[in-house]
Amino acid sequence: MNTCLRANGLSKHFGGVDAVHGVDLDIGVGERRVVLGPNGAGKTTLFNLICGIERPTSGTVELFGRDVTLTPVRRRARLGMARTFQTSRVLRGLSVDDNLYIGALGTQRGHLRIVRTGRDRELRERGRHAGASVGLEDRLNTPAGDLSYGEQRQLELGITLAAEPRLLLLDEPAAGLSSFERQRLTRLLLSLDRAITLVMVEHDMDVALTVAERVTVMHRGSVVVEGSPVEIREDKLVRDIYLGRSYGA
Repeated sequence: MNTCLRANGLSKHFGGVDAVHGVDLDIGVGERRVVLGPNGAGKTTLFNLICGIERPTSGTVELFGRDVTLTPVRRRARLGMARTFQTSRVLRGLSVDDNLYIGALGTQRGHLRIVRTGRDRELRERGRHAGASVGLEDRLNTPAGDLSYGEQRQLELGITLAAEPRLLLLDEPAAGLSSFERQRLTRLLLSLDRAITLVMVEHDMDVALTVAERVTVMHRGSVVVEGSPVEIREDKLVRDIYLGRSYGA
């Protein structure tokens, strides 16, 4: 198996708190992996370590066989990593089209220009293709701030896809969505190109276990269970954690 993402003994301490403790991950190219866990399990901190937003207290991170533990976020992005956040970070004052264009431009070492070039037109087309893939082809001229919350989350996904990532990290993409929007999101994720490796932090087990091929469950900063969606659904420890029973007390 060709490895896309590997974490070895990854830990992050904030004062006396072990936000992430000794996490190992080995994720193959094209895999759909979901990281599950209740609030405070360390999922987002783990993502921040993978992305380079936080520097680990110990352990290493590898992308596509390269050690990136000390590599800045922007350089990891140029290797093909893209990421969304729990709250929408679209540029609300710009149109959908402009947001998608900036997403396409982001990893190209380019800059915004008053006079458009042929390269700009290519990037616009790439952005619009990404917009169409998330169902926003009819909303290109709409200010992002006028979109519904669910549409803003669609746009955020479109912005990351416009960068043509090899590794896509989604942090709680279903948070705040209605039942219909969660179903639409699930369909979008299932339709992603298999050239993209998908790693998703999620609290909604229905979305997570529909999309995932393999699931990693975290609790109090550590990985406690790993397995297939079927195995995770049937695991007593996972049920106890989600029901708030006294695991590890």
